Amino acid sequence: MSISIAFIRVLFVVLSIFFMTTFMISSPTGTIYVNALIGIAMGLIFGFLLVAFDMAFKRFNLRSFNIAIIGIFIGYLMGEALVLVFDAVLDISRISIVLQPQTLEIIKIALFIFGTYLGTIMTLRASDELYVSIPFVKFSPTTEKKKDLIIDSSVLADARIIDVASTGLLDHQLVVPRFVIKELYALSEIGDEFSKSKARRCLEVIKKLEGVPELELRFNDTDFPDVKDTQGKLLRLARLLDANLITADISRIQIATIEGIRVINIHTLSNALKPLMQAGEFIKIKIQRYGKEPRQGVGYLDDGTMVVVNGGGNYIGETIDAKVLSVKHTSSGRMIFCNAMDEENLSDEYEEDEDIDDER
Repeated sequence: MSISIAFIRVLFVVLSIFFMTTFMISSPTGTIYVNALIGIAMGLIFGFLLVAFDMAFKRFNLRSFNIAIIGIFIGYLMGEALVLVFDAVLDISRISIVLQPQTLEIIKIALFIFGTYLGTIMTLRASDELYVSIPFVKFSPTTEKKKDLIIDSSVLADARIIDVASTGLLDHQLVVPRFVIKELYALSEIGDEFSKSKARRCLEVIKKLEGVPELELRFNDTDFPDVKDTQGKLLRLARLLDANLITADISRIQIATIEGIRVINIHTLSNALKPLMQAGEFIKIKIQRYGKEPRQGVGYLDDGTMVVVNGGGNYIGETIDAKVLSVKHTSSGRMIFCNAMDEENLSDEYEEDEDIDDER
């Protein structure tokens, strides 16, 4: 939590205690000390309710807040209009003579609440059908509901984002924050050799993304001086723009999920697009090391998928034919289990020998 937010919360708690205590001391009933204690207790309770209300609406972004305010304002006007119409009907029909004043007040209150609620709900539901832009709020048609994607440095360090952007899938969506670029420039000049190399690679990826036709990469100048770490700034920007975050950093994914921001993991996207192998297919695989089980070998496909080959332990460093047995999905990707063709032939010969023995 930033210092400014903590200061505001403490300030309003103190103000609540002060005003409640002042009000209770000025009360003609009771002693000053008892009233002061009651005022302090009431101020603390009210102050903590304010902080709890703030925590409950922590994930409520600025755009949604402004839409709700506009909806309440339109609902207020609708409620007032219904009350005025009701008063006009009373004046014309003289119904007010028959009804009690309390009944009339209840009817007016009900009409006002009904109009306010209806106006607010209708505004919120119709926000996607309006096409009006005002500061911090944009009402857009339902055909433009595709959310922006904010890129962080971990994605820029992965050149695969260029290939994804070239497909046209992310057109008019990618947003690069200026504070990320500033951080990359700083690392390219001050950091160690590894950090410098990574930062320069990220800057090169940005230049290549700018050159992708129809992508229309956008840059956002919004910064948050009170937030020191880049991760916190990315989350604040995502809430402000009502956007999603695309990243390759696992820790960032976990924190963003806790904050209620949707995160797109580029590694998960890559795994989802890997070709599926079916049982019974044949593949060529280079055996690179021994597996955990005896006579088991392990190889890797071009996309990094691990292939475990039964009977492949005798062919380390060689490329062999293998028959797919099954495909297992794991949190880190896919694993393919195979039999080496020699192993498969031996098992077939063994089954044939068993069949012959059974016939005898």
